[in-house]
Amino acid sequence: MDYSYEYFKISADYVKSIVPYEPEIGIILGSGLGNFATEIENPIIIDYKDIPNFLVSTVQSHAGKLIFGELEGKKIVCMAGRFHFYEGYDFEQLVIPIRLFKLIGVKKTILTNAAGAVNTDYNVGDIMIVKDHIKLNGASPLCGKNIEEFGPRFFDVTDMYTKSLREVALKCAEGSGLATHEGVYMFFTGPQFETPAEIRAARILGADAVGMSTVTEALTAAHCSMPLLALSVMTNMAAGVLDCKLSDEEVGIAAAKIADRFASYVKKIIANI
Repeated sequence: MDYSYEYFKISADYVKSIVPYEPEIGIILGSGLGNFATEIENPIIIDYKDIPNFLVSTVQSHAGKLIFGELEGKKIVCMAGRFHFYEGYDFEQLVIPIRLFKLIGVKKTILTNAAGAVNTDYNVGDIMIVKDHIKLNGASPLCGKNIEEFGPRFFDVTDMYTKSLREVALKCAEGSGLATHEGVYMFFTGPQFETPAEIRAARILGADAVGMSTVTEALTAAHCSMPLLALSVMTNMAAGVLDCKLSDEEVGIAAAKIADRFASYVKKIIANI
């Protein structure tokens, strides 16, 4: 589709007609991490399906709601449910959430995801603060006609995962009881889990964790010059690390076990950025 600035502005204008303020921080929640949204005070909830020119989440564990409110004294917007290439969306469509954030006034974005641990020093339940990513699959979400109102045709991604925000996240991890690392996230398109051979290749290339989300959102944020923090929850060891099969149920169980501590951690980060 030949997107225009007006196409995205229609979504933003609809949201602004309902929400009487500009949120400072935008959050996108990953698989099994949706309970964080219950922490938001004075919520204003908008279903994705009601937003013009927006997308609809098809993953069962994703609520599909945009939630505005307050957390740690700050105005925020939270996406309870995200969009993935494996749902049948084109890469170019996956710019939509972050561009909406930009147009409604979001200044910083936090992405969370459930990921498979490639680094054998990691354990299920650990948190990885993403410092960089590897993407060798699929097109860029910024393909097609460039929209100058969002950013330049060619843009730098050296500090895409903003160093100053990573430093805040590392500081906030102290005393949290969470095992925290900085590492590299590698994107796979899914929906199938990766093969053991792909995981061995990912490790050789320098990946510490793998997943099926986050990277398209991060690239869009970089195009918009939006500071970004990404947090991966290790919900399983990646294929071939252990002698067992992978399942979505396993991911959900692991995410549920860490949900409360992870929510407290994210709240502390919000309070300090």
